[in-house]
Order: sequence, then C-alpha cells, then structure tokens
Amino acid sequence: MPKRIPPISELKVQKARPKDKSYRLNDGEGLYLLVTPSGGKLWRFDYTFAKTTRKTLAFGPYPEISLVEARKYREDARTLVAHGIDPSTVKKNLDTVKTTENSFEAVAREWHEKFKSTWCDKHGFHKLQRMESNIFPWIGSTDISAITAPDLLAALRRVESRGAGDLSHRIRTTCVQVFQYGIATGRCQRNVAMDLKGALAPVRGKHLGAPTTPAALSVVLKGIDAFNGSRITTCALMLTPMLMVRPGELRHMEWSELDFIKNEWNIPAGKMKMKVAHLVPLARQAVAVLNEVRHVTGHGKYVFPSQRTSKRPMSDNTINAALRRLGFGKDEVTGHGFRATARTILDEVLQVRPDYIEHQLAHAVRDPNGRAYNRTAHLDERRKMMQLWADYLDELKR
Repeated sequence: MPKRIPPISELKVQKARPKDKSYRLNDGEGLYLLVTPSGGKLWRFDYTFAKTTRKTLAFGPYPEISLVEARKYREDARTLVAHGIDPSTVKKNLDTVKTTENSFEAVAREWHEKFKSTWCDKHGFHKLQRMESNIFPWIGSTDISAITAPDLLAALRRVESRGAGDLSHRIRTTCVQVFQYGIATGRCQRNVAMDLKGALAPVRGKHLGAPTTPAALSVVLKGIDAFNGSRITTCALMLTPMLMVRPGELRHMEWSELDFIKNEWNIPAGKMKMKVAHLVPLARQAVAVLNEVRHVTGHGKYVFPSQRTSKRPMSDNTINAALRRLGFGKDEVTGHGFRATARTILDEVLQVRPDYIEHQLAHAVRDPNGRAYNRTAHLDERRKMMQLWADYLDELKR
C-alpha cells in the first residue's frame, strides 16, 4: 500500500525559502511545489500515462497559481488520465489556440478593425499594408506578450536597411498603438515599441522637407533669427517651429482665441483638419513673441493679417517664401515640415512619450475603446513638453 503523503498548508507554501539546490514540498497524488535556488515556487504534477510513461505537467508559479487552484488542476488532470487522455497534450493544444488568438498579427488586425472607421479609407489601407509587408512575416505569428524589443527592432531595421527610414518610424508608431491595445485588452503587459526610442536612425530632413536632426535644425533657427522681413512675417516665422501647428492654423490665428492668463491658444473645431477643437499650451517664448506682434496687429481680428487688408489672414505662401529668402530649399525645410521636426526630435532626442506628441500635433489619437480624447487630454504633460521644446530651440540657437 503506497505511503500517504499529508497535504501541505498555505502557510508552509508562503514560508518556503530557497536553498542551495531545488527541493519539493509534496501535496500528495503527484502534486508538489518545486522551490528553486533563485526563489521560484513552481507547481508541478507527476503522473503515469498509458501505464508506462512517466510525465510531468507544469501548472504555473506561486502565488499566481494558488494552492487551491493547483489542487483543482491536479484533479482535472487525474480525471483526464483516468479517461485515457494525456493532459500534457490537452495543455499543448490549448496553448496553441491561445497563442494564435494572442499573436501579434491577430491583435494588430483586431486593433485595425476596431479603429479603421476613424481613418479615411486610404490611410487605414496603408496602415495595414505596411504591417502585412514589413512586420507580420517576421513576428506576426509570435504571441504578443513574448515579443521583445530586439525582436521588433530587427524587423524595423529590415525596413531601415532598404533606405526607408521614414517608413520604419511610421511603422514603429503603429506598433506603439498595437501594443497599447494589447495591454488594454489583457494580451500583454509591456509596450516594447516604446522601448525603441533612439534605436532607429533619425530621418534626414531632405526626405521630408524638414530638419530632423539637431544640427540641421540649429542652422534653420539661426537663419530665422537673422530674417529681416516685416515684423509680422518675422513673428510668424519664429512661432512656426515652436507651436507645432499646421501653417494654415497659424495664419488664421485670431486674438480672441488667445488666453494670456492661462497662456493657451484655443483653436475652434472649424479651423482644424480633423474638425475637433484643439488647445495649444503657450511656452514663455511664444507668449513673448505674441506680445511683440500685438503692438502691431492687436487692434484687428487676425494676429497675422494680410499685407493688403486686415480683414484676411496672411497668404498661405508667406512662411515658405520667407524660408526661401533665407536660402533654404523646399527639400530642406517647409512650414509644415516643422511638425515632422518636432515629432522626430521630441521622440528620438528629448525622449517624450509619443502619445503626448501625437495629441499636441492634433492627430486622431483615441483610447482603446475607440473614443476620441478631448482637447485637454494630458494637458499638464503637454504644457511641460511645449516649454521643454521652446527651451530646446533656444539652446540650439545658442
């Protein structure tokens, strides 16, 4: 008659301490807790299948798996064995199904399906196509929780090696959103795409019409400081890299939209590309420029009116024309390109969270349930970011 093993107690499991070698705390009927030298406490179940094969089944670590749960797993496994079914095979099949459902590709497609109604058809198509061509073939079948930063970096560097540096950054941004969705839906615990800040080579400005390296941006900023055009154009030119807005939004700025008590610019929804009201925190340097131009145009509607009439904003070509006068080609810098400048350097150099940057750029950022964030989302963090950005621009000029 086999010797009866007394069951262990919860207190004994809690107090189990590591030793020089692994040891067992037996609970009986094949179940035991394996205590490793590193301090791990792992539930194991030994059983005999088909009367001859001795096997071990892993239930998981303590305390994630409690003593009560481990005993239930043991009884379930013993029932399978009694019916001629190998519990190890059952567990392997279940893990395969779970991995398929939680693969990076499955999570990415689920995320895309959920949010595609928030993008135009062309944009949504390209987002998925980039993943299908550049990411899914390499890590698509891997469980999203098992993907490491080096795994994702290897896939992105394949894109980068083709000379498509800008595309690799765009894909990384999409991966940030997929991992964030995976965290929100309980499929992973870490956004490894966020760990790749600075790992990809910065995109050269000539490909974007934007100076996306500190050295290139420094040259442009010093050129703007030396501009000798009208005071209105000069002030608009100074604010363009600082505020991160689209040129059309800047030239349509009205004095009534500015709050000099809170140091904020409230842009109405009708003026925004996405038709959603937007709030721009104003750094000290931006307020100083606005106070300077207020002496010239503060009596009218527009902060930057047309040279011909104060009833209309300045021409949409004014900023770019000023940059050409300074000797910069359109492949080097454009008014709109300063948004790419801020996006790249804030992320790659200043290590600001991408979602803060995307919010401030007024891109369509939504929460995991598909709801659009309101204009005040992450406002405190964005206010600090805008001051950090203005200070950094000053530093580059010096």
